[in-house]
Amino acid sequence: MVPMAEPMPLDLYADPVRADPYPLLAELREAAPVHWVSQHRGLESWIVTRYDEVRSVLADPRFVKTPETMPEALRRFKAAFGSPEESEVRSLLATDPPDHTRLRRLVGKAFTPRRVEGLRRRAQGVTDGLLDALAGAATAGTGIVDLVEGLSIPLPVTMIGELVGVPAEDRADFKKWSDALLVVARDEEGRRGRQAGAEALRAYFSDLITERRRTMRPELAPDAQPDLVSALLTARDEGGRLSEQELLSMLMVVLAAGHETTGNLIGNAVLALFDWPEQRRRLQEYPELLRVAVEEMLRFVGPVMQSTLRVASTDVEVGGVVIPAGSVVVAMLGSANRDGHRFPAADEFDVSREENPHLAFGHGIHFCLGAPLARMEAEIAVGTLLRRFPAMELATDRAAIAWRPSALLRGPAELPVRLGPAGGAG
Repeated sequence: MVPMAEPMPLDLYADPVRADPYPLLAELREAAPVHWVSQHRGLESWIVTRYDEVRSVLADPRFVKTPETMPEALRRFKAAFGSPEESEVRSLLATDPPDHTRLRRLVGKAFTPRRVEGLRRRAQGVTDGLLDALAGAATAGTGIVDLVEGLSIPLPVTMIGELVGVPAEDRADFKKWSDALLVVARDEEGRRGRQAGAEALRAYFSDLITERRRTMRPELAPDAQPDLVSALLTARDEGGRLSEQELLSMLMVVLAAGHETTGNLIGNAVLALFDWPEQRRRLQEYPELLRVAVEEMLRFVGPVMQSTLRVASTDVEVGGVVIPAGSVVVAMLGSANRDGHRFPAADEFDVSREENPHLAFGHGIHFCLGAPLARMEAEIAVGTLLRRFPAMELATDRAAIAWRPSALLRGPAELPVRLGPAGGAG
């Protein structure tokens, strides 16, 4: 396939697209697996839309992220969207092997399945408390409550705060700062807001690290430490420990990605259950389907619509198109997960879909480290909500739902519902 002489204009962040991106993604996917596009401020990139090609790009070491080799095109791209300077975001999301291998190995010593599973009972308790509060607010008020404000955001914020070791009284501030990092900065004011959020988070975490150095118990293994900051401080291997900058960057990624992605997943999942009432009834009748259903929610309405940016380190052929060296490349996860060549009835939501190799958490060496935590929180939130409020109804017109202004993520900004009479116990 020969690319067009000029890039195709495309705005993936326009409000109508954010509200329902799937028709546009289907058109792009049907037309070609790879497109050369001009987006915000005329910035050019290559977007990959079909499952096989997206999976290939995510695993191909020729598509790199290393800041030191970042071409001017990617610098302009990141600057136009208000991203912090590359030197200040040296994390798993912005490194290649061997640095990435070292960082992931060190972080893996601290962010273990054991640590995540140990949070399950606490996540259930937080969910029950949040739903108790929503039920009380519904009874005392109009009967309508916002699930985003009352459940889908505060649950992961609380859990990430406890995981990292952020005191409860500081969590409203760090949510505000991390929200600023994920906004599409379309103007100078938006870019200043993103930079201010990044600076505030760095300062806060720098102070938190200083405090943990003073109070931690270095004789404990990383996965026995009481919080992630202490665990990361004690994690080491033959390559040494995380540097101060690497530790700061890692905490910023864990915070921003850890609460926003899961919050959006829970909101998207509840909306999908409203949109597909027969699937909701099936899940309520057979709650043992919940873990399978969460995988389908990740596929069908996953919160991460596209990968973080990559650069072609050499000319690479993808889907019959040669992507030139130095080009910015974006893998469209939300498109790949609706590819009918990989998923039968891909545009149907099926809570019993067993064979489900979705790419919601990415693929390859950058597969999301927080996937077990996101799955666990979504399972508890959605399952408890359906059990306690089986007759819950959407309390607004479906088309009136507003969407959060994030660059990479998609989720409702609010979700007004009528809870209805209580069902099973919390």
